[in-house]
Amino acid sequence: MAVVIASALDKDIAGAPLFRDVSFKLERRDRMTLAGRNGAGKTTLLRMLSGETGVDGGELVLAKGTRLALHDQRPPRERDVSLRDYVLSGCRELVALEERLAHLEAEMGARPDDHSLLDRYAKAQARLEHAGGWDWRTRALGPLHGLGFGDEALDRSLGTFSGGELTRASLARALAGDPDLLLLDEPTNHLDIASLEWLEGYLTGLDAAVVLVAHDRWFLEAVGTSVLELEAGRARFFPGSWHAWRRESAARELQLGRAIDRQTAEIARMERFIERFRYKATKARQVQSRIKTIERMPTYERDPRDTRTLGFSFGQAERTGRVVLDAEDIELGIGGKTLIEGGELWLERGEHVALVGPNGAGKTTLIEALAGNRELDGGRVKRGHNVKLGYLTQHSSELGSTGTALEAAQRATGLSPGKARALLGRFLFSGEEADKPLDGLSGGERRRLSLAILVASDSNVLILDEPTNHLDLDAREALEDALVSFEGALLLVSHDRALLDAVGRRTVALEERTLHSYEGGWAEYLRVREEREAKPPAPRRQAKPRPERPKRAGPSKNERRRVAELEREVERAEASLRALEDELADPARWSSPHLTGESAERHAAAKRAVEEAYARWEKATT
Repeated sequence: MAVVIASALDKDIAGAPLFRDVSFKLERRDRMTLAGRNGAGKTTLLRMLSGETGVDGGELVLAKGTRLALHDQRPPRERDVSLRDYVLSGCRELVALEERLAHLEAEMGARPDDHSLLDRYAKAQARLEHAGGWDWRTRALGPLHGLGFGDEALDRSLGTFSGGELTRASLARALAGDPDLLLLDEPTNHLDIASLEWLEGYLTGLDAAVVLVAHDRWFLEAVGTSVLELEAGRARFFPGSWHAWRRESAARELQLGRAIDRQTAEIARMERFIERFRYKATKARQVQSRIKTIERMPTYERDPRDTRTLGFSFGQAERTGRVVLDAEDIELGIGGKTLIEGGELWLERGEHVALVGPNGAGKTTLIEALAGNRELDGGRVKRGHNVKLGYLTQHSSELGSTGTALEAAQRATGLSPGKARALLGRFLFSGEEADKPLDGLSGGERRRLSLAILVASDSNVLILDEPTNHLDLDAREALEDALVSFEGALLLVSHDRALLDAVGRRTVALEERTLHSYEGGWAEYLRVREEREAKPPAPRRQAKPRPERPKRAGPSKNERRRVAELEREVERAEASLRALEDELADPARWSSPHLTGESAERHAAAKRAVEEAYARWEKATT
């Protein structure tokens, strides 16, 4: 039996059509994902299904007695209640069901021969059993643990939690009430990978119909059984997985492009005939026939909202030394809590490394230290030769909060207004959008602005902390394409497993307060982790952690002495280059053509000396 049937739904916003003719049917265990650009109406459709927003046309029918739960991005209004009470407040129907059962028990005691009472009691009891029986409260609080909350958090008031924790609490509340129709708007926000995996398993085993909006491609593929596409005010239902829909959608776009080209050419041909023979009596019938043909033609066109796409690439990365970052004996803590002790992390030229670990393990704190934004509590970080590092923070805090998007881009890049506008245009800040104040930008706009500045920095080493935050699917895929083709070294922190899988070639996992290196990307790391957790271990070959970078086996004493001398040569060459660059910072050293030529020649020679020293060192150590 269908939980919900939508027939030809229409919705208007401020008198203008948002979408038309949306139709679908969902039964239990159907999980429909909504696809479409920002502004296409995905969240509005969820609120129509929940009853928060009216239907302007068509018909929406829910099965009798359907229990609804909606999770969206609005934070809880309550702040004084405990986390436990807030989550259980989403289970009012179960509380009422308990009361109803108690009332029926009393009635049956008074009227033992009334079989209708027994029938009503059995139905109510079956409903309670579906939610976990008389122990439903324990089951209702289960999602809190799956979403990363410990028992100690249950009695804390909501006012003591961060915004991300409140979002997770809202999700737990929606899951707790045993709904028949579950509506989820961006449920993957603020979840680490462990919580994402838990949520995937929970939803795929849920005896309910689910409608969800998300930008996590791995999650959509794992959970969805169908796709409802909202595009340019139109809707299209696709029964099948997210991946199958993307394949079909790409083929359709290609076909549509060809259809538009064919239609345009045919119309142009007929219009030329019409113009040429419009006033010839002998051709009047043919002219009228072609005019009617044009009028009857089906129109293939794209909505202007669908033509703006993000696409960018990083420039050619300037060559660095073999090792661009080398951190040893890492000690890190925060607020009296030890995060990492005795860790080691290195990054080589052109290498793309994913840094993974649960929320709170210390990933952001570690990369802040690697980027030079904070000190290690112990150990050292050394940068290699000719490293130009670009760092993207998790919340785009590097942008500041004053001025406009254009002014922020100019501050960070030094570009002229014209060139800065051209840069921002590539990141969908066209015309007046470049003049938006920073404090008025959405999360997605701030992220695109940060990426624009990063691309203009010409960095050859990138450290990125959750770069897909607030980005829609198109923007995530544009970023993925740019990072895959980036020639420099990359250290990536992300919960977007599709991005990790596409970009990472080695995985560093922050596990039990230390760092373990695994050859291969996310899929290989996942396989290794699952084999390690299996009991007994799976018979397949297990990729082994690399706690140390590979070295030549058993170097002789003379070889070790030679390597040490070459390392000192590199250090001396780099020190000479730094000293020369300090000297050449004086404008007087560039005050005449002769001095300019001399300074440039000395600087080139010093850089060449460093590169040659590195080349000798690399030859001796490989």
